[in-house]
Parts: sequence; structure tokens; C-alpha cells
Amino acid sequence: MDQQHTDRLQAEQELAEAKETIRNKLALLPDQSGCYLMKNSEGVIIYVGKAKVLKNRVRSYFNGSHNGKTQRLVSEIRDFEFIVTSSNMEALILECNLIKQYHPRYNVLLKDDKTFPYIKITNEKHPKLEVTRRIIKDKGKYFGPYPNAYAAQQTKKLLDRLYPLRKCKTLPDKVCLYYHLGQCIAPCEFDVEQTEYDRMIQEISRFLNGGQDVVKIELQRKMEEAAEKLEFERAKELRDQLIAIDAVMEKQKITMSDALDRDIFGFAVDKGWMCVQILYMRQGKLIERHGTTFPYYGEAYDDFMTFVTQYYSDNPALPKQILLPLPPEYEQAEAADGSAAADEISSHADDVIASLHSWLKVKVLMPQRGRKSEVVTMATDNAKVMLDEKFRLIERDEERSVKASESLAGWLGLEEVRRIEAFDNSNIQGTNPVSAMVVFTDGKPDRKEYRKYKVKTVKGPDDYETMREVIRRRYERVLKEEITPPDLIVVDGGKGQISAALDVLENELGLFIPVCGLVKDAKHKTAQLMTGDPAEIVPLPRDSQEFYLLQRIQDEVHRFAITFHREQRAKSMVESKLDSIPGIGEKRRKLLLKHFGSIKKIKEASVEDFRPLSIGDKLASQIIAALGEESS
Repeated sequence: MDQQHTDRLQAEQELAEAKETIRNKLALLPDQSGCYLMKNSEGVIIYVGKAKVLKNRVRSYFNGSHNGKTQRLVSEIRDFEFIVTSSNMEALILECNLIKQYHPRYNVLLKDDKTFPYIKITNEKHPKLEVTRRIIKDKGKYFGPYPNAYAAQQTKKLLDRLYPLRKCKTLPDKVCLYYHLGQCIAPCEFDVEQTEYDRMIQEISRFLNGGQDVVKIELQRKMEEAAEKLEFERAKELRDQLIAIDAVMEKQKITMSDALDRDIFGFAVDKGWMCVQILYMRQGKLIERHGTTFPYYGEAYDDFMTFVTQYYSDNPALPKQILLPLPPEYEQAEAADGSAAADEISSHADDVIASLHSWLKVKVLMPQRGRKSEVVTMATDNAKVMLDEKFRLIERDEERSVKASESLAGWLGLEEVRRIEAFDNSNIQGTNPVSAMVVFTDGKPDRKEYRKYKVKTVKGPDDYETMREVIRRRYERVLKEEITPPDLIVVDGGKGQISAALDVLENELGLFIPVCGLVKDAKHKTAQLMTGDPAEIVPLPRDSQEFYLLQRIQDEVHRFAITFHREQRAKSMVESKLDSIPGIGEKRRKLLLKHFGSIKKIKEASVEDFRPLSIGDKLASQIIAALGEESS
């Protein structure tokens, strides 16, 4: 208890010192742009941000109120660093590089978005087409990204039929089926002129850059030519290729007359979360959209721009134009008829546009009116809908879980059932008997409250006595440590298990906690709910939310118990392997496992590795040989 008190005093002192350090450093912050790096008590960087004015932005974390997620970030900050840059542009790129370097836990890392597939033309003597998610500097030509992986595969299949580049990873000894289908030029058997490859690569590049119409005209011409020559099979093949192009492009919904390739961004924020929507427009036609949702901890628009910067940092295939929404403050200033404020915000937006343009070499726009503004609004509206759906699903799930707990209380004649503690025993042929307890609060698992038990007093597969021991151990501790008892105890089994649990609770510990049992059917699925002493079946409908809650509880506690049992069994097997080696007792066995970490590492060790443990070369050789025999 004295040690706990000492540790608490030390933690409070360290926190006070950290606050004093931060207070002193805040006074020294410059009025310049740059990046800041927030650190926790262990010196680990947990958040990286950028700012137009470092002094104002960093101070805002330690002044005023924040939402729950940002409060969590601020509560972990014990120190910070900053790097001054000469422009917003430099700050934007530096922030992106720092996030990639340190992977701060509170930053958006875009794990999903970096795995979009690309179509690649390899840079080889005999090039081929690939769909890849890895971008490397190998002089290959990359096209994409394709937010829909299926669309990327279908496009590649179409191009494979149109252009007979090689299909094999390594050249075979003779021609394959692709050659006979007219889908491979067969460089394995015939010499291919570089000019022929250049022609196909040029046409594929034109197709993937939006030139499908040109390709279709050429195919139409060839089809008509084949028909005139009465080459009907060839004409049919060309017709099928035309149909395939139309099929790949059939999802186009919205069209703009200038036929440009664009990426259109919109975002929405609520309750500390941000949703970003990207609309992909190719040749002026909207073909796909992608949305991603994540918690954010800085200023909403700054974190949105961080997302955009990271998104393009590893993307070699850029559109001709990027459309971004104006900062929300601009609309607010215009609505308040604050033309001067709106002009200032618009000027700041121009700086952002110029920075992105100079870095990406792509035209970046923040349209205020017209058709482009409408599609940006469409992206923003999609982001709002997606974020709203997320919160509605969460609320619905919470409502169903809480309601199921409340209704279960009614079925059992209880006032409320908020906290449920469930038990399950596990053993195989009586070996390594264990038990486990899981906790559900308001219908949801509370994993930090889970507990594992090694059965100490029961020999053999006696489920009733195992239940008695574990219930006794758990609720003796509840009494001793004055822990709030559960509203309901759930045991795996029927009358016998319920009776054993109630006997220990009431007759030994003087506790009166309702106990119910979950009986499984022949297929090991939850079948019935029983309660009381003598236990009776509760006629709970099997399609009810209450039954579904109990089923989830039983599945979870069974999973937890089985996992623990496997761990113990594996450990026991390791110990028995070592025990069977002459010259290895309990002391040396523990020493070996502590030093090497696992039986696998001991098997892989050399004779010299045992010398620090004062184990001679002869015994070391015997250990390695014995473990090798057991695994063979």
C-alpha cells in the first residue's frame, strides 16, 4: 500500500514538472509557420501537426475546452517540439514526411487508401500488364489508383484481349494457349521488334489515360474491315471487345463537357470524427467514389488538408485537376456579410492552392460557383451522409444492446441486468483444467474485466467441482476487495452447474446473486436458458434480441476459456519435453525458458548459446538432440 502511495506521489510530481516545462516552452513559440510534435511521458511522438502561426496553434491545445477525443490526446502530452518552416507549403510537406517517419498513434495514417490497386506496364525487354498495390521506382508506367479493385482487374482483362503483350512471369520454352487465342505475341518463340512494343504501350497508355473513344473507333474500323473480307470469327471477336469496353465504362453517372480527369474532395466532421469522400471523374465522367472515416485531433480543415497531402504523396498517377472545398469559415463569413473576412479566408485558400499546385504540378481549384462547385458539394454531402450513417449504426447497436439487457431482466423477474459475469470451464480428458470469466456491461463485452483461472483443487474432469472452486475464488475476492457484484451470473450448463454455483454463493459466502445456466444442444449451440433452484426453463424466444445476447455471451466465454486452455496445454507440453531430458530439473527448465523464451528458440540454439547458463557442451548437445527427436 505504501509503494502504491509512493508511485502515485511520483506520478503527480512528474505531471507537475511536465506542465511547468510545457508552460515555459509555450512562451517561446514563434509567430511563424511550421510543424509541432507532441510527445507522451515516454518521449514517444503521439501527434504531428502543422500551423500557419505556431504560437497560436500549439497554445490552443492547452487553453479552452475540447471534445472527448482531443482531451484524450492532450491528457497524454508531456512535452513538445517544433520545427519552423519558411512557408505553408514546406509545413505541409514536412508534416506528411514526419507522419510517415514516426507513425504517431493520433494521426491519420491512411492505411486503407494506400492499398488502392494500379495497372502497371512493366519496364522489361518483353513488357507485360499487371495489377499491383505496390509502387516502386522501377521505370514502369503506373495508371490509377482504382478505388474498385474489381474494376481494375476487369480493365486489365480487357486490355489483355486487346493487346497481345506477354502473360507469363518467365518465358516458357514454347508458345502457350494465350498465343493460340491471339492474346500473346509469343516472344518465347518469335522475335518481336521494339517498335511493335512501343506501339502497343502507346495505345494502352492512351486507353488508360481516357482515350477509350479513340480505341473504340479503331476497333469499329477493324471489325467492319473483317466483315467485308468475310472473316466473321475475327469480326465477332472485335465486336466482343467493343462490348467489353462499354461494360467497363457503364458505371458512369455524371458528365462534364470538358472531358478532364478529376479527383473531387469533400469532407464532414462531427463528434471528433471526420469523413472524407473522393469522387473520381475520368474523361469528365464520374465513375467511382471512395469514403473513409477516422478520428481527428487538430483543426478540421488542417487535418483534411493533411489527408489530401498524404493521399497524393505516394500516388504517381495524378489527375489533370483536383477540386477541393473552401474552408468552412469562408461560407460563414459570406453568410454574415463579412466581405473583408471572406476575402482574407479566400486569400488563405489561394495560398493552399498555390502550395499544392507547386508540389504536385497539378491544377488545384476551390470553386465557389458553377458546375465544379456543385460536384464538390456533392462530395461533401456524401461525406455528411456517410458520417451520419456511422453514428446511427453505433446508436442503433447501443440501443439494441441496452434494450436486450433491460428485457432480459424482465424475463428473469429482476429489476435490472446491467453487469453480467459469465463462466465456462475447459479441459481435454481432464488435463490442464482451467476456467474463464467474461463480463458484459449493458450488453457489450468489457474485456478489461475478463479473468482466467487455473483450477487448483479438482482432479479429473469434474465440471461441478470446478464450477464450485472458481465461483468460490471469484466471489471471495469480490467480498474481500469490496467489488460491486454483478446483477446476474451466467454459467455454462444446466441444473447441476446452477446448483453448484448457488450452493457456494448462498451457503458459503452469504451472497444472493441470481444465477442462470445456458444449455447447449447436440450441435453445441445455445438452446435453453435455465434459472432458479430447482432450475426451470425460461421460455425465451430463440429469435429475440435477449436470446441473441445470451448466445454472444456464451460464445465469447467459451472462446476465452478455450484460448486459455490451449495456452496452458502448450506450456505443459513444453515443460514435459524438457523434463524428459536427463540432467534437466525444474530449476534448469525455468532457467532455459526464461533465457531463450520458447522451446523453438532452444531447439534453434547452438551449443555455445548454453554456456552463459553454466550448461556444459555435452548436456547442451543432449538437449538439442532430444528436442530435435521430439519434433521429427
